[in-house]
Amino acid sequence: MVDLRHHGDTEVGPGLLDFAVNVRDRTPPRWLAERLAASVADLAAYPDPEPARRAVARRHRRKTAEVLLTAGAAEAFVLLARALTPRRAVVVHPQFTEPEAALRAAGHPVERVVLDGDFTLDPGAVPDDADLVMVGNPTNPTSVLHPAETLAALARPGRVLVVDEAFADCVPGEPESLAGRADLPGLVVVRSLTKTWGLAGLRVGYLLAEPPLVRRLAEAQPLWSVSTPALVAARECSTPRALAEAESWAVDLAGRRTRLAEDLTALGLAVTPDPRASFLLVRTPGADLLRTRLRGRGVAVRRGDTFPGLGKDYLRIAVRAAETNARLVALLAELL
Repeated sequence: MVDLRHHGDTEVGPGLLDFAVNVRDRTPPRWLAERLAASVADLAAYPDPEPARRAVARRHRRKTAEVLLTAGAAEAFVLLARALTPRRAVVVHPQFTEPEAALRAAGHPVERVVLDGDFTLDPGAVPDDADLVMVGNPTNPTSVLHPAETLAALARPGRVLVVDEAFADCVPGEPESLAGRADLPGLVVVRSLTKTWGLAGLRVGYLLAEPPLVRRLAEAQPLWSVSTPALVAARECSTPRALAEAESWAVDLAGRRTRLAEDLTALGLAVTPDPRASFLLVRTPGADLLRTRLRGRGVAVRRGDTFPGLGKDYLRIAVRAAETNARLVALLAELL
């Protein structure tokens, strides 16, 4: 039985070097932290989401009515599970487990389409009569980026297609993002500000969908679900300045990720090809024991066997600063 509620934060602890959680380190940046601190002065008033909705809409060239702000991407999955009544819900795995967990908690049966090999997606693997399909891009934990045209082929009338783009801004230019596609029937794109901006504790994200579905989901959402500081973050992280900073980070990330993947491969670990997110999926016999030994030496990595479709031979490793990555590689060289 796979524990769908196990996440990377469970792996970390006091004194451990964190390669388990996929949040960008050394964040939030100072300018964002200052704006969040200033928002405390407005906490006596109820949150007003409209300025942030407009900012997110401009960022993706969508209408404001197509934006719903949420308390992190996780709330978006809960709202979808509560508001929709799918006849045949399909989740493409391996991927972030909260979409399936939310569906099951709401009483919906769930079918899994499990990818293997290099974890690329064949649209033909998804049943034609599935009226709810959930998939990640780039996918957690595989770091695989599916082509936009492959995902777009899954959209059709009568189906809700949910694409989790929590790590889309790890990819320079976001070439495979569907966030700007208002023409695809039933498309829901879920985004998160947690990863790039280091805001896991603030809980802020949003979804993009057709206005009738946005209204339906909003009715299922608690009043004032998104706090004033979170709304400030959504607004500020959608500005041209913030987008330029995120792009620069994504370019730098690509170089660090390539170097770490090469170093791990040189140690004999099998790294899933062409990673595009802020982490690597690694396979090696005895990975579970290796994870325990790393922990004993002060390093936390993410176990792979709580993702459907993976097993005890997999680990997910976050990409950190170059010098921090080098410390991990040196320790692995010693342990292996």
